[in-house]
Amino acid sequence: MQATILTVDDEAEIREMLHDFLSKRGYRVVIASSAEEARKLLETERVDLALLDITLPGESGLSLARYLREHHDLPIIMLTALDSVIDRIIGLEIGADDYIPKPFDPREVLARIKNVLRRTEKPLVVTNPEMIPIGALTLDLGNQKLFAADGAEIPLTTGEFDLLKIFVNNPNRILSRDRILDLTQQRDWDPFDRSVDIRITRIRKKIEPHPDKPTFIKTIRGVGYQYVPSTEN
Repeated sequence: MQATILTVDDEAEIREMLHDFLSKRGYRVVIASSAEEARKLLETERVDLALLDITLPGESGLSLARYLREHHDLPIIMLTALDSVIDRIIGLEIGADDYIPKPFDPREVLARIKNVLRRTEKPLVVTNPEMIPIGALTLDLGNQKLFAADGAEIPLTTGEFDLLKIFVNNPNRILSRDRILDLTQQRDWDPFDRSVDIRITRIRKKIEPHPDKPTFIKTIRGVGYQYVPSTEN
């Protein structure tokens, strides 16, 4: 799952540059020109990391960072043109996870983002190993059922459940069609008649937000398929 980066800077050129650079590298980027805009965005957006300019118009980036630390659980990287040790100390004391002075190379920003996200990533806590989250859905391995976020059951055929179970039990592994057949022990599924592909297409329609652009069960061209858990970025 792609991480969402909130970029707050009063300079349009910097906002646009970071938006384009980070978007091309797989991140989802939302932008704001002020603390007020950022607060409004946070009412509707789920953000994984905030890039905050210290010298914002009106409410400062330091004040916004303090607000984020008190009301939102997300890492913060401060951006500033002020070459001041005091500003840096205040930002870090407020709870910023990193600090980048302007002007900066966007490649450095990318490296800092990756590092901070890696350091602050929370381990997945599985309270019931039989209940596997797939985005907003839940796969109940014990009862062989799939549930939507509101608890409604999403019908699965036995073949679809078997395939889905294989994928969630082999996260991030690339599985060939032949390997999938071995794991399902369904050798009556002829790998040459595209049986596996047809079932995966049906599963995608049930678990993917956008089946035509799958994010959970990815096609690895010429090889097979790969299941990427929703906790991956």
